[in-house]
Order: sequence, then C-alpha cells, then structure tokens
Amino acid sequence: MPFGRSKTALLVLLAILCATYFHVAAAAELPEFNRGEWPFCPPQRPAVPQVENQAWVISPIDAFVAARLEAKGLSPSSPADRLTLLRRVSFDLTGLPPSTEEQAAFLSDTAEGAYERVVDRLLASPRYGERWAQHWLDVVRYAETDGFKADEFRPAAHKYRDYVIRSFNADLPYDRFIRQQLAGDELEPENPEAIVATGLNRLYPDESNAADVMQRRQEIHDNLTDTTALAFLGLTVGCAQCHDHKFDPITQRDYFRLQAFFATLLPRDDLPVATREEIEAHAARRTEWELATAQIRGELDALLAKRRSNTMQNALEKFRPEFRSAVETPASERTCLQQQIAFQAMRYVSPKMAGVTGESLKGDEKQRFEELSAELAKFDHLKPVELPVAMAVSDASPDAPPTHVLALGDYRKPQGEVTPGFPAFLGASEPAIAIPPAGEHTSGRRAALANWLCRPDHPLTARVIVNRVWQHHFGVGIVATPNDFGAMGEPPTHPELLDWLAVEFVESGWSLKTLHKLIVTSATYQQSSRVDVDNPAQARALAVDRENRLLWHARRQRLEGEIARDAMLQVAGDLSETMFGPSARPKLPTGVGSKAVWKPDDALEQQNRRSIYIFAKRNLRFPLLEIFDQPDLQISCPQRSMTTTAPQALALLNGEFPLEQASRWADQLMTVHGDDTGAIVGAAWRSAFGREPSGNESDASCAYIRNQLQVLAETGTESREAQRAAVADFCHALFNANEFLYID
Repeated sequence: MPFGRSKTALLVLLAILCATYFHVAAAAELPEFNRGEWPFCPPQRPAVPQVENQAWVISPIDAFVAARLEAKGLSPSSPADRLTLLRRVSFDLTGLPPSTEEQAAFLSDTAEGAYERVVDRLLASPRYGERWAQHWLDVVRYAETDGFKADEFRPAAHKYRDYVIRSFNADLPYDRFIRQQLAGDELEPENPEAIVATGLNRLYPDESNAADVMQRRQEIHDNLTDTTALAFLGLTVGCAQCHDHKFDPITQRDYFRLQAFFATLLPRDDLPVATREEIEAHAARRTEWELATAQIRGELDALLAKRRSNTMQNALEKFRPEFRSAVETPASERTCLQQQIAFQAMRYVSPKMAGVTGESLKGDEKQRFEELSAELAKFDHLKPVELPVAMAVSDASPDAPPTHVLALGDYRKPQGEVTPGFPAFLGASEPAIAIPPAGEHTSGRRAALANWLCRPDHPLTARVIVNRVWQHHFGVGIVATPNDFGAMGEPPTHPELLDWLAVEFVESGWSLKTLHKLIVTSATYQQSSRVDVDNPAQARALAVDRENRLLWHARRQRLEGEIARDAMLQVAGDLSETMFGPSARPKLPTGVGSKAVWKPDDALEQQNRRSIYIFAKRNLRFPLLEIFDQPDLQISCPQRSMTTTAPQALALLNGEFPLEQASRWADQLMTVHGDDTGAIVGAAWRSAFGREPSGNESDASCAYIRNQLQVLAETGTESREAQRAAVADFCHALFNANEFLYID
C-alpha cells in the first residue's frame, strides 16, 4: 500500500478509536452525573443574607455580595464619583458617552433620586436597544451574508437585526422574545414582527452552490441545534453530536432529539412583512393585474420557455437524481424533505434562471419580446408594489421526515430513529406538541421547544440570560463561561445571587429593563474601580482576591470597537441617529484590496450611522471593528476577547477614520469656542473623558496646542488653518488616550 494511503488509513483508524473511547468514557460517567444539582435544578429564591455592613446595602444584590466579602474578611470599595458613574452607566446602557449637557444636568441635580432618574432616561432612550442588541447579535452569530467562498448577500437579514433593537427598546418580555424567534410563525402567525423574528433560524452559515444538498441540510440542522442550546441553555450540546458528551450528562440521543424539533424547518424568503389586511389587499390587486395581462405574459413566457428549460436542466446536472426529482416535482406535491431539498438546490439554480431574459433573444423573437414588454408596461398602474418580505422560516409540512441518531454525526450513517424530546437530566417531561388543525402547514415542534424553554421553573433559561446581562455590566459573569454552564465551565462565584436574580427576573415579567435597573442602582455596581495598594483594606483584598471574583471593586473595561467608533463620531458631532433599514457601508481603509470589498454609501450621513448598522459581511469584517476584537461572525460569541495589540495602536495613530474625526471635532470646537484654547481644552476633555481636566492637564494641553501652532507658523501655514491643525492634533491625541478607550 502506498505510504499516502497508509497514512490516511491510520488517521481514520485513530479518529474512530478516539471517538469510540470518548463515547465509552462519557457513557460510563453519565449515570446520575449532576442530576438534580445546580444548575440543572429549577432556581429557587434563596433568603437574602443578613450582613454586618447593612449601611452599604442598597438592594438584595449588595447583601449577597457583602456576605461573600465578609466571609473573607473583606469590605467593598468606596463609591465612584458622580461623573465617573455617569460615564459608566451611559456607556453600559446606551453605548455612548454622556454629553456635556447631560454631565452638567446630573451635577446640578442634587435632589434625592438623581441617579435613578438618569438610569430611567437611559433605559428609555432608543440608543439602549442599539447597545444591547449588539450583545445578542454576537451570541446568535448574526451576519448578512452566507459565508463560505461565495459569501452571498442576504438582502432581508437586516430586518432581524432591527427586530432585536425594537424588542429591547420596547422591553419585550424575554420569554416572548424567545417564542417569537424560535416559533413566531407557529405561535403568532398574523404578527409581522414575529415572522421577522424567526430570522434567528436563518443565521447559520450556508454554501449555496453545494452539490450534496443532504449534507448541507444536516450541517444546517447541526448548527441550529448547537446555537440554540448555546444561546438559551448555555450548554455545549454540540459535543454530543458524534458521541455522548464526555463531561456533561448529554447523550447523543438527547442531541438528536433536540435536533428533531427542527426537522420540518423550511427557509422562506417570500413571507410578507405585513398585516392580514395588507396581504389580502395586495393579493386582490395582484389578481386583477394577472387577469388583465395573462395573454401578454403567456406569450413572453413562451418566447423564453426553451431557454429556461435548457438552463434549468443544465443547472440541475450537478445534483444527484433524487435532488433533481425534488426540484422537478410540483411544489404542491413535494414531501417535507423534498421541499427542503428543493429550497437548497434552487439557491444555486435561481440565479442562473434569472439570467434568462429577453436580452438572450435574437432577431424576430427579440423584437416581439420588446413589443410585448412595452404592452405589459401599459398595465403597470394595476400592478401593486411588492410587499416587503422577511428572511424567515415556516414548517414545510406537519409530517416530519424521520430524525436518526447518526453514527459519528455522519448523515450517511443513520441509526435508531428518535422523536423530539428534551434532555432527561433537566427534569423534562415529554414535549407537548399540539396537533395542528387540518390543512395547516405547521408541525408544532418549534412551538413546543419554545414553550419548554420559557417555563418559569426551567433550570437554565433565566439563569443564562441573567448571567449574560450581569457579565456586560461587570465585565465577567457570575458564571464566567456564559455559553457553558456545564462541568467544564467556570463554577459560579455567587450561585445564590444568580438564583435570586433569576427568580426575580421571571417574577418581574421577564423584563430586561427591570433587571438592568436593579443591577445598575446597586451599591455593588456603583463602586469605584480604583485600587489603592497603600490602603490596608484594599491591599488585603488584592492579596486575597486579585481577580476580583468577590466584587470588592468595579472592573475597568475597554470599549468594544463598535462603541469606540460611535464615541468618536459622537464627540465630533458626526454620529447619525438614523435607525433601521438597509445596512450602512462606510468607507473602507485604503489598501483593503479583497474581492469582498463593498462600495461605500454616497451619503456621509449613511456612512456615519452607529456601528451596529454596519454591513455584517462574514468574509470582510469592518477593519476597525475587527482590530478591536469584533468576533468571528461564523459562530456564537458569548464574550468578546479584549486583546492589546500593535495594530490597535497603529489604527488609532495612523488610521484614516480617527484622523478624519479628529479634524471634524476640531472644526466643531473652534466653531463654538473660536481661538480660546482653554475653552477648547475644557470642552474636549468633558466630551472625551466625561470630566473636567485637572490644572496640570489643562496647562499641558494648552501648551501642546501652542507648540503645534508655533511649529506650523514656522512652515508658513496660514494662522486659521494652523489653529485648526493644532486643535485636530490635540483631539487626535485624546482619541489615543487610554481614558478614551476605557471605562472606570
């Protein structure tokens, strides 16, 4: 046997042996493993602990934190000063720095409840939804393109992003948020928002030109199963795709029973985002147009019929006979599986069919086509404007194709058939799947999954989302691995606090805004981030808990790339507040030469929208965001990395965008303050850092601007232009300061 083949055979054998070992080892550990233990048991509201430092306690959160601190002989830090706290909560809740007017208003409001009023204002701002939607989009790996080599555009994907923003702003109860995304078409079929919400089930990467459609179907269902479990359960069930989970009590059978909830899923790009009345009115007008133009359209179709047939047959040649049969079977006669196969195959075929137009005709046929097209255009006044459509899903049929346990996760090696079901270790009963009414094209499967996830006593759903919210306020979750509550995840630092919050969250109506307010108004959240090693109490705390797992001070956090960009735009007065709609395509840096580049928007206002609206292209992330740790858009990201790299410093020092915004900011400052260098420095400091400069900082800044002016004057630069350039250099320096990029 040639060495290459021998080596391949050995690698295959090794993979099989490893998989077999993991399967046997996991199976041996599974019985009673963590069954009924935290976090696989329903959360119960624990008693709020009694603590010695009662004067510090504002909310029950503080009592739980203080109890852990006192057990270690530690004490909390002093409160942050008012402007530091205002900057922190403004970035946390809206992703934008407080304006100078907001700073002045907060400092002048000395009445009781001033901070709570700020929190209420921020939660009511439309900027809140834009900030917190991004966290959710990271988890569900939102993108507007397919990925893979072609990375094709998904023109309606942005509607899902907009749905998430609207949901956060409206404080849509989280249980309904789950139901709409997993099964909005089944549970709220007449609600356009619920149809858009099902776009969650379309966010998987996809390869439209794949010849093996069954393999693509399986990969999509695997991706749906994995991401659904990560997002809502905080469990790595994907590890059970090929064998029983080695560490958590998740069997391979559990994995495919969860997957069976998606067995009837049919991607849809034709579902209208409209009310029933709008749909009916559109259908009536469309029928009128079709009747009036039937003969003309028939002749047009006849002229293209042969070319369309040839194109279809040529396109279908790449597929196996059973796949071609699914496409060629009339839509009304296809089985559920054939509908799914046909959708995938037509993603390859449809663009080729769209290329068959009258331009491909010649001679008399082309002339006749143009005459008929002119005749058809006379009826345009009858033709209704097409309704907007969503990137959504529905069920192909109430009759699902079988789901099998797959040997080593290989779709070509089906084993025993399974029905939809929940993991037994979560104390779940068999799913109550409603029998759909006769004539309905729904299976009720995803609705059953959503309803189970939203049970008030579900062991994980509330814990997982509460932990995610906590993480974004404190930098680290109570469980530091927010997508893994299993055995290989980090143990919780405050399990009783997490359970108390989970129960409180459910009993408050699954309200995220209520949860935010509870957290950010706590004394724990309002602590200073400064650590003084000369302070004996803090020096001891540092020795006992260097990682601050017990929350004896606030954590300093760096801005994400999106928020740093938005802050630059805001302080420069350029940030567009336009919400929703097709994504922004800002100018790409010079030198980005990939074939995947996009053409920038013509309107600067469109380019300068908030970063959440930037075109989310899987194969080309916006460079400034990518440098500052924007996650890979292919997979769920529960927590972003926070790296410190040379490209970050170079992007801020030499990048076109920071330089342009510094120049715009300088123009704004000089328009308001003229040549008053002291006033310019004070205003810039307040905008960038949310505080007044100290005397030394002000003096050094003014001296820097004067020195720059002198250098420019020596080069013969006109005085006004020299002033502008000097102030722009100063603004650019502020963008590069740690204090601009970090929140205390």
